[in-house]
Amino acid sequence: MKKEELGVWGENEALAFLSNKGFRLIDRNIRFKKYEVDLVLEDGDDLVVVEVKARCTGQIGEPWRAVTKSKQRQIITVADRYVQEHQIDRNVRFDIVSIVHNQYQTSIEHIADAFSA
Repeated sequence: MKKEELGVWGENEALAFLSNKGFRLIDRNIRFKKYEVDLVLEDGDDLVVVEVKARCTGQIGEPWRAVTKSKQRQIITVADRYVQEHQIDRNVRFDIVSIVHNQYQTSIEHIADAFSA
């Protein structure tokens, strides 16, 4: 699977996984400048901004470790713009869904409240 295909596949898997946990999709692939947010969902009263990281192997470390401080700032920037544009007045939470998928298995880890603004 190519990197782009894995990314789209991972977002769809993450969405299905979170939907099964009761989350509701609000938006996806939100862009601001050169930054992007993968998923925006609703979990109870919270607006949840989700970064999805999918890899074919965990040998170089868990995928969630790729969400660096710099990447977090980018996600926060997009989320802030999104909240302002849509005049959203609710708690915003930042989650990560980390996926390792290969021919042998698929493992999904959901990290709720992974970082804060």
